[in-house]
Amino acid sequence: MFEGEILLVEDNAADVAMTLRSLQKHHFANKVTVVRDGAEALDYIFREGKYKGQPTTVALSLILLDLKLPKVNGLEVLKHLKSNETTRTIPVVILTSSKEEPDIREAYRLGANSYIVKPVEFDQFIEAVSNIGLYWLILNEPPVQ
Repeated sequence: MFEGEILLVEDNAADVAMTLRSLQKHHFANKVTVVRDGAEALDYIFREGKYKGQPTTVALSLILLDLKLPKVNGLEVLKHLKSNETTRTIPVVILTSSKEEPDIREAYRLGANSYIVKPVEFDQFIEAVSNIGLYWLILNEPPVQ
């Protein structure tokens, strides 16, 4: 079983529910934390704001990041993560509804590890998330932290 932590940064309740369902169905949901906006994501990752002083019990193994977020957009979150020495090696998969070429180009320029457009159909969405989990959490060999 997968031992790390997944951070899901998503403001759409339906997408959160479908993502969690898929992760649970495929046994990748050992530790999933959900945050609803970019500012909360940065606070959680860097232990600031309401997360200040909270210990990190499990290493972040994967961040699933939406782009269209309130407060701080996903590209800004990505920029902060990939410009910080302690977080730049955490895999970040952009999981968004945006098919816009400028978003895709900018996400990769900023260091996204993958860019996946959310399928509209329920079954395809579930399959996409399970494939993300299989690759990034089981097959991928990350560097030792």
